Amino acid sequence: MAEPVIAAEAPPPETSEVILETRALTRVYGEKVPVKALDGVDLWIRRGEVLAIVGPSGSGKSTLLNLIGALDRPTSGEVIVNGTPLSKVRNLDRFRSRTIGFIFQSHNLLPTLTARENVEVPMHELPLRPGQRRARAMELLAMVGLAERQDHLPNQLSGGERQRVAIARALANSPSMLLADEPTGNLDSKNTADIVALLTRLNREQGVTLVIVTHNTEVAAAARRVITFRDGKILRDVSMSNELERELLELKRSPLGQAILRGDHLPPALAEVAPVLHDLLERV
Repeated sequence: MAEPVIAAEAPPPETSEVILETRALTRVYGEKVPVKALDGVDLWIRRGEVLAIVGPSGSGKSTLLNLIGALDRPTSGEVIVNGTPLSKVRNLDRFRSRTIGFIFQSHNLLPTLTARENVEVPMHELPLRPGQRRARAMELLAMVGLAERQDHLPNQLSGGERQRVAIARALANSPSMLLADEPTGNLDSKNTADIVALLTRLNREQGVTLVIVTHNTEVAAAARRVITFRDGKILRDVSMSNELERELLELKRSPLGQAILRGDHLPPALAEVAPVLHDLLERV
């Protein structure tokens, strides 16, 4: 039996600022054998949200990120960022560099540039003097805890440090949104926890809107809203209004939670409460 779709929340009230909206967003690849990577996605994101996008490989997560980040054009539908439809933007490169910051799994740092110089790269799009770019880069590296590593090349930094440089670079032009595609995919558990703590601190202290595509349940648990994709569509859109809801979502994804939902045979102590837990987990 197909899993029921849980509709997205109603759009926020007019007093809440929507930083991004998609309308019937569709992306089809190929002509002879077309593949519908996204299928009529309607989505809104408030300013200051921390949103995690999860789902199996091929479900449309990264396609969505590429479209809302203006790295790709939709087959049909619209992406609206800060009230501006991307279809109306003539210079997408300039718009993207001044509106959106990207964090990738593989860092994408230039190997011949120091940490500071890598952070300066996006600022060449702005009318800043060299001294201003340098000062801004040093400020950002200090913010991510790498002030003393600013003159190191990427191959002189650990994986976690390289990702911190990538985060500093993504913040260089004070973007409206940070889009992160598997930002902890190449990191161990300690560095993953450090990067998640850094991103949530940036959101809390600076109000940065953060959209994270991830397979990591620990990363998703740090978000206040989790969207699950399947077959190019939104399967679930759940807001984590408090820590208890977060913990319930973690339980649902765990082997125990999945066993409860399947109705598997459980130890007697758990079997007594399994029906209640089943109903509870179905709601999150």
